[in-house]
Amino acid sequence: MTSATGLRLEPAGPAHAAVMAAVQGACFDTAWDAETMATLLAAPGALGRIALDGEMPVAAILCRVAVDEAEILTLAVLPAARRAGVAAALLAEAEAEAARRGAAAMFLEVAADNGAALALYGGRGYRVTGHRRGYYRRAGGAVDAVLMVKDL
Repeated sequence: MTSATGLRLEPAGPAHAAVMAAVQGACFDTAWDAETMATLLAAPGALGRIALDGEMPVAAILCRVAVDEAEILTLAVLPAARRAGVAAALLAEAEAEAARRGAAAMFLEVAADNGAALALYGGRGYRVTGHRRGYYRRAGGAVDAVLMVKDL
């Protein structure tokens, strides 16, 4: 599938674990290794997508769908590819696929200090449902998680 940004969005499975772990590792202080990513991608209900600019992976999303709920486990876009609609395209693809699989809602948690992600999710219709105090551990201290949901 080609997104509005001209990037290709492709399904991702366990064979893409190393690439997805590398993208996530370039975006977050703490990231999953390839083995953990492969386990998550192989789990029942896993929904992975990767965004490619030519043959270069620039972003990835990993969700899981269980019965009528879906959860975004990670969404990562390399810094050079940000602000170009890549995250929105991956999010739209994941939402559509989760709905096709029977999910009625998509859940996520995001760091309270991640303004770009909060704006993305809010702009796509996600609403805040709560907070987890001190959820993300960082060198400079803990950061709250903002819990969000969107009806699909």
